[in-house]
Amino acid sequence: MRFFKILFVTAVLCSCGFQPLYVQRSNTSGWYFNDQFDTSITTEMAKIKVTAIKDRFGQQLRNHLLDLLTPKGIPNEPKYRLVVEVLSRNVTQQAMRDDVTATNERIKYNIGYHLYEGTEDLLKGDSMAIVSYDILSDPYSTTMSQKKAESDASRIVADDIVLRLGAYFHTRFGGNK
Repeated sequence: MRFFKILFVTAVLCSCGFQPLYVQRSNTSGWYFNDQFDTSITTEMAKIKVTAIKDRFGQQLRNHLLDLLTPKGIPNEPKYRLVVEVLSRNVTQQAMRDDVTATNERIKYNIGYHLYEGTEDLLKGDSMAIVSYDILSDPYSTTMSQKKAESDASRIVADDIVLRLGAYFHTRFGGNK
């Protein structure tokens, strides 16, 4: 029975037009790989220079982007420039106690980004992350919870931006093969 479930899921994925994002099709006759991987999309993405972003959240976001885009190090001669800006940070208190103090805070980050090649604006978009943390009776624990939530938000935004950049490069360099 398990074999048929796996076979069914595989058949559904094959019929829905699923394509790997970071690998280009090596030929047009059926299988993607044919024992050859065309990694020109990831090579192209590694040519992106991420500009500095202000504040601690921006530093964390930039570090996550660098880890995801350029795992072998910052390119010596970058072809692209990624400009990221924190547009807003909204904090909302939630879950009120009887004495009208909050037990939880929600943080919503709105981030804007632009990808440039020279002076040409290739791609722009917005990303958002919403995280929350509990306000505890111990101030140290609350501070650590807040820092963890902000770190999680920066990772969420970085993953989203890299995924959108990957989709852009897949369309630009490998989507029509």
